[in-house]
Amino acid sequence: MTGTPVPELPQHFEKTVIATGLANPHNMVLGPDGQLWLTEQISKRVSRVDTRNGKVTVAIEIADAVYSDDAQDGVLGLALHPDLLKGKGHDYVYVSMTYATGKGGDFPNGTAIRRYTYDARTQKLGSPVDILKGLPSAHDHQSARLLFGPDQKLYYSIGDQGRNQLAYLCLPNQAQVLPTEDEVKGRDYRHYMGKILRLNLDGSIPADNPAIHGVRSHIYAWGIRNTQGMVFSPAGRLFATDQGPNTDDELNMILPGRNYGWPNVAGRKDDQGYAYANYSAAKGGCDKVKDTYQNGLTAPPEVPVTRESQWSDPDFVEPLKTFFSVGNDFNFANPVCADKELYYICWPTIAPSSIAYYRGGKQGVPGWGNSLLITSLKRGLVYRVQLDPSGTLPLGDAEPLFRSANRYRDLVISPDGNTIYVATDTSHLGTTNAGNALFKLDNPGSIIAFKYSPAK
Repeated sequence: MTGTPVPELPQHFEKTVIATGLANPHNMVLGPDGQLWLTEQISKRVSRVDTRNGKVTVAIEIADAVYSDDAQDGVLGLALHPDLLKGKGHDYVYVSMTYATGKGGDFPNGTAIRRYTYDARTQKLGSPVDILKGLPSAHDHQSARLLFGPDQKLYYSIGDQGRNQLAYLCLPNQAQVLPTEDEVKGRDYRHYMGKILRLNLDGSIPADNPAIHGVRSHIYAWGIRNTQGMVFSPAGRLFATDQGPNTDDELNMILPGRNYGWPNVAGRKDDQGYAYANYSAAKGGCDKVKDTYQNGLTAPPEVPVTRESQWSDPDFVEPLKTFFSVGNDFNFANPVCADKELYYICWPTIAPSSIAYYRGGKQGVPGWGNSLLITSLKRGLVYRVQLDPSGTLPLGDAEPLFRSANRYRDLVISPDGNTIYVATDTSHLGTTNAGNALFKLDNPGSIIAFKYSPAK
C-alpha cells in the first residue's frame, strides 16, 4: 500500500548494521549468552552473532540439509531450550531443516525437526537427534517457525507448500484436509500442510493436544497459508501472523483445535478482495487454464470459485487484525507495478515474516509496552500493533516504523527493550516509497540494530 512516506528512523533511534554477509538468515533468537543465534537458510548453518562487535561464529554447518536455488527450503526454524547454558544438562538447540528422502519424484525432500547438543567449550553443536521426520517439504510456503512454549512444548508452523498458486497451481490445497488415525499411527504426515503443530520435546504427540474431528495428532491449529511469525505473550497467549494471497495478511491468536479458514477465507468472511478459485478442480483439467491464473475474483469459467460466505465451520476463528483489506473494486493490476509485470508488489499485502512481543522497560520506548512488532518482507517496515490492557485485542491502526530498502525477515528485542535487532534477506524484491518494485537491497544478509536513545 502506498501513502505517506515512513521515515527511516523514529525520533531518538539510532541505526547500526552490526553484521553482514549472512546467507539468508531465517530464524533468530537471543541466547542466554547475549548472542544472537540464527539459522542461515542458504549456507545451511546455525550461527551466533556477537551483538557488541558483529563477530559471526558458526556453531554447525548441516551437511545433509538440502537447499534448492531460489526456493524456501534449507535450514530454517530455530528454538533454544530454556535451560541452555544453565548447567542442568539440557544444552539443547532445536532446528528444522529439509533433507533428501531418496524417493525421487516431484517432491524428493522432506522436513525434519532435529535436536542438537551445544558444547560451550568448543562453541559447536553436535549429537544430532531427529525428533520428528517426514514432514512435508516443497519449494514454496514452508513457514518453518519453531518456537519453545511456556508449557515446555515445541510449536512449529508448516505452510500450505504453495499449493494452488504459481508452480504448484494445479495441486489441491491441503490446509483444510486433516489426517486419519491410521495416517498418524503410520507416521504419514502428508496432511500436516497448512497447520501449526505442537509436540513434546522428544517429537511425540502431547496427550493434551486437541482431538480434531476425532483424531489426535501433532496438529494444534489448521487452515493456515504461510505462518512465518509466532510468539507467546507473557500471559501465555500465542500470537501468529499469516501471509495472505493478494490481500488480507493476518494477525491471529492461535487457539487449540481451531480452524483459520485458508484457503476458503482470507482475512474475514466479508466476500471482499478474495474468493477461493480451486484450479486443481478446473473443468477439462488445470493444464488448459493454468496460464490464465488470477485471483478468485477474475478466475476463468472452468475454475470453480467459492465465495467466503459460502463456506462455514464452527471451529473457524477470524483474525484479530488484517494487513490490509480491500473491496472487490481494488485494481490488482496497478500500472505503478507494470514493469516486468510485477503487479503483486502493488497488492495490499505486507508479507509478514516474524512477530515479537514488546514488554517495554525503563530503557525501552515510552508508550510501546504491551505491543507486537511485526516485520514485513515486501515493505521494508516493522509494524507496531498496540494491544489493549488485557493483552488480547489490537488497538487502532498499525504503526509503520524503520523504513528501509530491505526485506525484513526476523526480529529480536533486547531484554531491556532498548534495542531491536532485525535480520534481512539476501535477495528478492522489495518496494520503494512509491510502491513499485525495488530491485536492489541496501543491506542484504545483514543484522541491523535499531537502538533507542532517549533525549537527555
